[in-house]
Amino acid sequence: MKTLLNKLKKTNKAFLIIYIITLLIYLITYILLIKNLISLTGIETGIRVILLIIFGSWLIIYFLWNLINLILKKHIKIIITTAITIVLAIIFSFINYYINVLYTGISNITEDKYITYSSNLVVLNGSKITNDSILGMINNSEDIEGNILAKELIEKENLKNEIVEYSSYYEMIYELLEGELDGIFLSSNYKTIFGSEESFSELNNTTVAYTYSKEMENQDSTLISNKSLKEPFTILLMGVDSKIDGLNANASFNGDTLMLITFNPKTLNATMFSIPRDTYVPIACNNNRYAKINSSAVYGTSCVIDTVENLTDINIDYYVKINFKGVVELVDALGGILVDIEAPDFNYNHGINCGGRFCEQNSDRDTSAEGMIYLDPGLQTINGEEALAYSRCRHLYLQSDIDRNKHQQQVVEAIAKKVASFDNLSRIEEILKAVTNNITANMTSEQILSLYDVLKSMISNSLNDEDFLTIEKTYLEYYSLPVRLSNNGTFTSAIGYYPGSLEAITKLMKENLELIDHEVIKTFSFDANENYTTKVTGQGITTGTKLETMPIFVGKSVGEIEAWAKNHNITVHTEFIDETSPYYNAVIAPGLIANQSVSDGILLKNVNEVTAYINSTNPTITEEPDVSEEETPNNPTDNDNPLDIVLPSDDENSADNNADDNLTIENQSQ
Repeated sequence: MKTLLNKLKKTNKAFLIIYIITLLIYLITYILLIKNLISLTGIETGIRVILLIIFGSWLIIYFLWNLINLILKKHIKIIITTAITIVLAIIFSFINYYINVLYTGISNITEDKYITYSSNLVVLNGSKITNDSILGMINNSEDIEGNILAKELIEKENLKNEIVEYSSYYEMIYELLEGELDGIFLSSNYKTIFGSEESFSELNNTTVAYTYSKEMENQDSTLISNKSLKEPFTILLMGVDSKIDGLNANASFNGDTLMLITFNPKTLNATMFSIPRDTYVPIACNNNRYAKINSSAVYGTSCVIDTVENLTDINIDYYVKINFKGVVELVDALGGILVDIEAPDFNYNHGINCGGRFCEQNSDRDTSAEGMIYLDPGLQTINGEEALAYSRCRHLYLQSDIDRNKHQQQVVEAIAKKVASFDNLSRIEEILKAVTNNITANMTSEQILSLYDVLKSMISNSLNDEDFLTIEKTYLEYYSLPVRLSNNGTFTSAIGYYPGSLEAITKLMKENLELIDHEVIKTFSFDANENYTTKVTGQGITTGTKLETMPIFVGKSVGEIEAWAKNHNITVHTEFIDETSPYYNAVIAPGLIANQSVSDGILLKNVNEVTAYINSTNPTITEEPDVSEEETPNNPTDNDNPLDIVLPSDDENSADNNADDNLTIENQSQ
C-alpha cells in the first residue's frame, strides 16, 4: 500500500483529481440507482438485476483500470474511460430523478393517515344564532362532521339551543331554507356537496356562524385491499366535482360521478357501469333508508362503497377518488384526447343559446357568455377545459345525468387510450403532477407498480395494431321516481332502476371477474334492413318490480283505497271526521276521502299502515270556498298531484292526533 501511494504521488495531479472526482460522482449516482431500482418492485426484475451487475462491474473496472493507467501515465485511456463514466453518471441522474418523481407521485396517491374533519353551523345570510334559535343536526352517531363534531362544536361554543334531529340532510337543508330552522350543522364543503341540487341553489345565500375543525385518523385509510392486480379486480371511481385543483382533506364529498369498473388483466377486458347520481337505493350507513345514491358520499368513502356493494352484489377491491377539475391538467398534459362529441338535444344551457352546438361553463363555472366552452358535434381532439365541460354537461341532453354518465365514460376511455399510446417523455412529470394532485386511492405503491405488466401488454397490443384494451359499456334502464323526503315534506326528483337491467350488467361484470362462467351465445340473427349498433349491456331491459310511492286518494272512495291496499299488503284504517277535525277538507264531498295519514309520494317500502279520513257531514259554509286555480284538482302543480295533503302539525291539540298511532312510516333519508 505504501508503494502504491508513493507511485500515485508521482502521477499527474490533474488526472488524479479528475479520476477521484469522477469515481465519487459515479459511486454516488450508482448507489442512488441501486436504491431507486430496488424500489420498483415487480418491474422487470431480471433486467434490473442485470443492469446493476453491469454498472457495478464498470465501477470496479474504472476504479482498478484507471488506477493502473494513472501509474503507467496512459492519459488517453483515462480520458476515454472518464468520459464514458461521466455519461453513465448523467444517465443515472436522469433515471434517479424520474424514478423518484414517479415513486413520490405514486406515494402521494395513497390516503393520508390523518386528515382534518370540519363541522360548520350554517345560517341564512343576515341571520344570527340566539338563545331562541332552533338548530338541526343529523342523528347518525357515526357521521363525524354532521353529528360527532357538531356535538363538540355545541359544547365548545356553549350553545344551549333546541336541537332537532334529522335522518336526512336534504330534509334538514330544506327546513333551513324554508325558515323552519335557524341553523344546521354541515361539512365545510356543503355548497359543493349539495349545491348541485337545483332546489338547493339558495345555499349560496348562507354563511357559517360557527366552525370547528379537528385532526383525526382518516377513516378511509383503513379501507385497504390485498387483492392482487394480476388477477381480475374491481375499482369504484368516484368523481369529486370541485372548483379548485386538488382534493380537500375531509371525509364528505359530492358523489355526482360513480363508476364501477371491472378489469381482467389476463384478457385486457374492462367493463364500465356508470351509476346515475339520482338512483334511489338503500344507503348502507343510514340504516338502509332509501335515498339518492350520491347522498351516500356525505358520510364518506366507506358508505359509498358499502352502498354500491349492496346494490350490485359485487365486492369492491379498490376505489379511486378523482377531482374532475384535475381532468383539465391531465388532458392538457397528454396533448388532448380524441372524443366524439354528441349532438345536443336542446339549444339552451344556463340561459345561453348554444345555437345547435355543444356549450357548457368552463372549469371556473363562469356564468357569463365569455365563460362558456363551445364545441361542434362530431369526432375531434379536445383539450382539458373542453373535456371537463363535456363531462359535466347534462342540461343540453334529453336524458340529463344518464347522458352525462355516458360522456364521462367516453372521456375516461379516451384518456386511457392516450396514456397507453403516450410516448412524449418530456411530459411525464407534468402528467404525474396532474394525476397525483387530483387522485386518491386505497392502493399501495407496490400495488400500483404491479400494473406495469398490464400496461406493457396494452402497449404491445397497440404497437401490433390490436385493441390495446377492450371496454364494454353498460346502460341502466331507469324510470322517473318523484319521492317525498318526509310526510308533507318536499319532493325530490329521484329515479328508479329496472332490476332486470341491473342484473344483466352485474352478470357481465361477474363474468369479467371470473366469478361466474361466461355464457356462450349459440344463436345469431341478422336483419339487413336494420342498422348495426354495438350492444350495450342492460339497455332495453325493463323487467322486474318497480319502486312505488303512495298515491293520492283525496276525493276518492274508501273502496278504492281498500282495493289498492289489499294489492300492496298495506293495512287501511278509516276514520270519519267533521269540520272540527284538522283533517277535514271543505272541498271534498261527504263520504269521500278528505285526507290521508301518509302523504302522496312517500316510498311504499316504508309504509305498513295508512289511515283514510272521510268527511262525514257537510260543513256550514256561508260562501263559496276560496279555491285558487292552482289549488283545484283540475290544475295540479306539485308533481301532477291533484291536491296536497295537509296533516296537522305536532303542536295542534286535537284528539284526532292520536290517529297517527296507526301510521308506521320511516323518515326518508337523504
